[in-house]
Amino acid sequence: MTRVFSGVKPTGHLTLGNYLGAMRQWAEVDQHRADALFCVVDLHALTVDHDPARVRRLSRQAATLLLATGLDPEQCTVFVQSHVDEHARLSYLLECVATDGEMRRMIQYKEKSAREQGRGGSVRLSLLTYPALMAADILAYGTDEVPVGEDQTQHVELARDLAVRFNHRYGHTFVVPKATPPGVAARVMNLQDPTSKMGKSDDTGPGIVYLLDEPEVARKKVMRAVTDSGQDVVYDRKERPGVANLLEILAACEGGEPQDLSGAYESYGALKKDAAEAVVELLRPVQERHRELCADPGYLEGVLRAGAEKAREMARPTVDAAYRAIGLLPA
Repeated sequence: MTRVFSGVKPTGHLTLGNYLGAMRQWAEVDQHRADALFCVVDLHALTVDHDPARVRRLSRQAATLLLATGLDPEQCTVFVQSHVDEHARLSYLLECVATDGEMRRMIQYKEKSAREQGRGGSVRLSLLTYPALMAADILAYGTDEVPVGEDQTQHVELARDLAVRFNHRYGHTFVVPKATPPGVAARVMNLQDPTSKMGKSDDTGPGIVYLLDEPEVARKKVMRAVTDSGQDVVYDRKERPGVANLLEILAACEGGEPQDLSGAYESYGALKKDAAEAVVELLRPVQERHRELCADPGYLEGVLRAGAEKAREMARPTVDAAYRAIGLLPA
């Protein structure tokens, strides 16, 4: 079977954008068509200043939401990155294959380091090198496909380059993966700034619908979404980004195409109302399942423990082979 790997970083509360852009496809499609692994990539949360207790809390919440959105441990492997040592083991080897220039060209490093310096903070070395860890996440499992949005495609390209380079220098060891972009609503935008992605680490809370927002909170956020000048409901990402974002959200919630939906509305208010109700109804079963899982914490712990054991068994042969190939003595 095709092997798929993807993950979520516990740096903020998961959003409607995370669900529509990735998590729903993982549950409805990927876990059934492939040998799929889904990971809470908690080591990546350490690349910036953080509160340890918050990272643990968000890691547990992210894992719970992965199950609440429909991932089935009988169908796929759900685990936490730091529970599988092979990620860190392989990361160092890939740092020894990557170049300084490759790391510094990564767009997210440029953006995040500039933001950190702008706040007067220092930039951690791990922020520069974490793409090697991300490549290790992927390559350790012989991954064929990585479902990612366009903002993460560069990291998958780096994983491909490192796999090809390692294979050429030291012998064939890694599968060369490819990025597979998700479909409609792959990039849900901020409701208050529809030119920016709805990110879980964003500070503009009113523009972000979180998966655990109370129904009335989510409804108000959508109803207060920024729209555009004019009154016609037209799907035009460039000229009408606010309306286009609402149409894409509605289309993703209910099915259909945003272009087709635009013709059904004569006012922004009617569009907002339907989009708000669609979001509330979409999140309702996720929130109900989340409450059930939180009431039985032992279940989540068992899933993560079993997932880590399975992931470890899958990754260890590849990582051990990489250690031998690069010239290290066997233990």
